[in-house]
Amino acid sequence: MKIVITKPDRNKTRSKRHLRVRGKISGTAECPRLNVFRSNNHIYAQVIDDVAGVTLASASTMDSDVTGDSKVAKATAVGALVAKRANDKGIKAVVFDRGGYLYHGRVAALAEAARENGLEF
Repeated sequence: MKIVITKPDRNKTRSKRHLRVRGKISGTAECPRLNVFRSNNHIYAQVIDDVAGVTLASASTMDSDVTGDSKVAKATAVGALVAKRANDKGIKAVVFDRGGYLYHGRVAALAEAARENGLEF
């Protein structure tokens, strides 16, 4: 009999953490949810009203407005851009949803840039 030991799938465990957090937080029209998704090369941010099920504002490194030398610099630019787009729609306060990722690196850079550009959370 051969015993095979496998590593846990990182994205599967992240998804479990995200679902656990999503059970506790939800976005409304007055205070929507700022969701972050991070891939190897890109980072995406959405401001979501969970009651109506609509995305109110979004930004990602795929946008032509986002420039930077490193991934952290691009994440900072995404945070500033999503905050600007949310402010244009009259959104001041949000609930931050880190998507099961550690509050570190690109996720923290995006959050800090969003705070500096007018979002409150």
